[in-house]
Amino acid sequence: MSSLENSLDANWRSHSIVADKIEDHSNGDVAIDSYHRYKEDVSIMKDMGMDAYRFSISWSRLLPDGKLSGRVNREGIQYYNNLINELLSKGIQPFVTLFHWDVPQALEDNYGGFLSPTIIGDFQGFAEVCFREFGDRVKHWITLNEPLSFAALGYSQGTYAPGRCSKWLGNCSSGNSETEPYMVGHHLLLSHAAAVKIFKDKYQASQKGKIGITLNSHWLIPYSNNHSDVAAAQRALDFTYGWFLSPLTYGYYPKSMSSRVKNGLPKFSMNQMKMIKGSFDFLGLNYYTAYYVANNDHCKDVNPAYTIDSCAKLLRKFKYDPHIVYIIKERDGIPIGPTTGSSWLRVYPRGIWELLKYTKKEYNNPEIYITENGISEFNNSTLTLEEALADKWRIDYYNRHLQFVYKAINDGVNVTGFFAWSLFDNFEWNSGYTVRFGINFIDYKDKQKRYPKHSAIWFKNFLQNTP
Repeated sequence: MSSLENSLDANWRSHSIVADKIEDHSNGDVAIDSYHRYKEDVSIMKDMGMDAYRFSISWSRLLPDGKLSGRVNREGIQYYNNLINELLSKGIQPFVTLFHWDVPQALEDNYGGFLSPTIIGDFQGFAEVCFREFGDRVKHWITLNEPLSFAALGYSQGTYAPGRCSKWLGNCSSGNSETEPYMVGHHLLLSHAAAVKIFKDKYQASQKGKIGITLNSHWLIPYSNNHSDVAAAQRALDFTYGWFLSPLTYGYYPKSMSSRVKNGLPKFSMNQMKMIKGSFDFLGLNYYTAYYVANNDHCKDVNPAYTIDSCAKLLRKFKYDPHIVYIIKERDGIPIGPTTGSSWLRVYPRGIWELLKYTKKEYNNPEIYITENGISEFNNSTLTLEEALADKWRIDYYNRHLQFVYKAINDGVNVTGFFAWSLFDNFEWNSGYTVRFGINFIDYKDKQKRYPKHSAIWFKNFLQNTP
């Protein structure tokens, strides 16, 4: 299935954006204005030969108070009806994500959002509104996008909303990096399972749709052949990918997590385990990059996984936390892959094949959609339009990654679709407009006009010549 992911339409924001949290002090109030230009954008997809489009529904746009007992915003529902109908009229299937980190501010204020189990019922209510209003046409639902990123970056490092962390770890006014990420992750899983249950109990039989979840993971490579580094790489996979996929597949957290986090990791009841286990028809997988992973005995040589000013400080603060590992971008002075516009993203196409094979082996070979894969460049305002559209390196990135996806399919991995991130340049979370991920260029200085980059032309030709 050929398809592209939606760029961020920040008109649906619920968390207020704090300017000093955004690299260029920008905001997403207008972003690329997809809200008003959706017909134009769908036409671009149609012209390229896309047959599916992944986008998110804003919880607070439909339920301003976050709850079913509050007001339902019919204008918001009408907007999504318009978008869905426009897509279908052009032969493009909507893949709808219910939660892409935008907790309604009312729920954040009332009880702390995903810090409270109260969120589970409210998320289920929001999901049911979506199934009821759109499920006659939407046949692919994704409950959550990247719960790992939401829990870790929002509640451990504090770099994403709601910006919580321990004070010694970052510039946060409140939070506890030792406990809150695991609590939030737990409630995310239970919210997912509650949404799946209402879908399967009331809607799936008549609507004939599927429901899944999107997880993200880097591929993680041992820094050396030493047993400690090999174990550290597996531990890192458990604490990222396995954190969510193990409960979804087996009903419990990875043993390396439960043995190290101990009482800091919430427990599932027997009924919760039964509800979570197997609670997905397909798995969405977001892959961008890979890292080397070292055990902490390499501290003198590498950068720590957390952004702290020195390794010694890290060890002192994490002395209670024996699962800590170090994430490294290079080995023996050689980067793991070429740099990009994002400091965290190095190009390592083989990693998507490795991660897909790992998923098949460790997690029962689920049906997989690659729901995000892409590369950024710096937003260089000195380039001419002609220069900005020439992104040969992005073509190479997608060409090589798609080859490895094809290799994984030949190896028996059950991959059934691919979404690129992203269709357009976008407001990229705390990076603002400093980077560009799109295969179509957005001219922010000239009414957000759209221009196809060379990669968009490559994708169009690729799709026309793919059986």
